[in-house]
Amino acid sequence: MGLFKDFKSFLMKGDIVNLATAVIVGGAFGKIVTSFTNDVLMPPIGLLLGKVNFTDLKFQLTEASVNEAGEAIAPVTINYGSFVQTVIDFIIIGFCIFMVLKAYERSQKKKEEAPAAPTGPSQVELLAEIRDLLKKQ
Repeated sequence: MGLFKDFKSFLMKGDIVNLATAVIVGGAFGKIVTSFTNDVLMPPIGLLLGKVNFTDLKFQLTEASVNEAGEAIAPVTINYGSFVQTVIDFIIIGFCIFMVLKAYERSQKKKEEAPAAPTGPSQVELLAEIRDLLKKQ
C-alpha cells in the first residue's frame, strides 16, 4: 500500500498536473499550426513557386509494377515534400513557443520590478509601543 500512496502523491504533484496540461495543450496547438501551414501558408508559397504542392514532391526510386500473381506493387518513393512541410511546421511552432516564453519572461520581470509595499513596524515593535504606553498610564 505504501508504494501506491507514494505513486498517487507523485501523480498529484502540481508539476505533473501542469506537465500533463502542457502536453495536451501543446498537442492541440501542434494541430492548429499544422493546419495553418498546410491549408493557409503553403498553398500561396506553392503557387508562387509554380503551382507546386509540397506534399506531392517525391523522388521515385522504382516504377509501379505487377507481380506474377497479378497484384499491383506500389512504386518506391522518397517523399521529401512531406519532410519539407514538417520542417516548416517545426519552425513555426518553435517561433510561436519562443514568442510565448518571451512574453512570459517580460511579465515576470514586471512582477519582480514592482515596488514592494512599504512595511511598517513589526508586531513585536507595535506590542512594545503598546506596553510602554500602558506603563505610562
